Amino acid sequence: MNIDYNAMDERAFREMVRDFVWRECPPGMIHQARRMRWREAKDWCLKLAAKGWSAPAWPVEHGGMGLNIDKLIAFQDEFDRAGVARHPDIGLSMLGPLLIRFGSAQQKAHYLPRIAAFEDLWCQGYSEPGAGSDLAALRTSATSDGDHWVIDGQKIWTTLAQEATDIFILARTDPQARKQAGISFFLARMNTPGITVRPIRTLAGDEEFCEVFLDQVRIPKHNIVGAVNGGWTMAKALLGFERLLHGSPKLAQMVLLRLEAMARATGRFADPVFVEMFTRLSLDVADLAATYARFADGLKSGLSLGPEVSILKIWGAETAQRITEAMLDMAEEQGASRGAGDFGGAQVDPLGHYFLSRPGTIYGGSSEIQRNILAKAVLGLPSSSL
Repeated sequence: MNIDYNAMDERAFREMVRDFVWRECPPGMIHQARRMRWREAKDWCLKLAAKGWSAPAWPVEHGGMGLNIDKLIAFQDEFDRAGVARHPDIGLSMLGPLLIRFGSAQQKAHYLPRIAAFEDLWCQGYSEPGAGSDLAALRTSATSDGDHWVIDGQKIWTTLAQEATDIFILARTDPQARKQAGISFFLARMNTPGITVRPIRTLAGDEEFCEVFLDQVRIPKHNIVGAVNGGWTMAKALLGFERLLHGSPKLAQMVLLRLEAMARATGRFADPVFVEMFTRLSLDVADLAATYARFADGLKSGLSLGPEVSILKIWGAETAQRITEAMLDMAEEQGASRGAGDFGGAQVDPLGHYFLSRPGTIYGGSSEIQRNILAKAVLGLPSSSL
């Protein structure tokens, strides 16, 4: 039975979501200071899929909840208040919206139900060793060969590629065209011959990112999304989705709640200096959430995400980092080791949260690149002549 969630009173909607989350979310998914693996998140993901809640922002006709912006914010707010960790969601948050916008009828019919049901887990084949911030400089190539494309190259910083069933890939299909004009967007199964994955161990000790090597990988011609050499349009759209995702207030809100838990348990709210700092951080998070809501509302209304969305990426990442730095300061010597420590009865992992926040100013386009985008495309400032 389809439920019109948008017709519900917001209080009743929140209570429904809150009851489900607190009743069904496994304890291992709460207040985690690292990205969850599929084996850890599987039971929770399948509960969301069975309830039809895996894709709250997707239109109902594509298997989503079809939430308007107010309900979408309320939905996510209840998850965040409970401390629910992020589950593997590249397909849901990035590829799904792109296929809804650019995919063929056959691609939508095949992939969208599988993404919503967590039957397919996707990873993103964008960055390369020599093409990270300058993505258009990518060198991975795709050559036409009968009914197939043959892809050769390397991708890097591919999140959880070792657990993915599928990958979407940007590859150069016209080496003679200008950088942006000769790129196409492909879909491939990770078990296709010629794909090799090598995990990368991070400073935090996790194998969150991977290198992906593509050696004569043959994929069917119908696995291209959109037109040949038309991939840059989709690449920019997906980068907009990604920057909206990375600019989400979720991480900043979560670590602010953990900082608050530490402070209340240890009596730090009696210190006016701490109160001033906490208030400032709280206002930064509230402003981030309001700005995020404005961009999300525009996207749901059919508007394209412009270069100004880069402000979210900077704001979200740097705010989360400032909060986790405050957590480390409060933790003192307990902040020197990974793992949950006891702070007056509050169990918090300050160093884990600190590590979790550090890559935010690098992945998805570094803060320096985002500031350049804002300077040139939004403020109209001239490029440096140096």
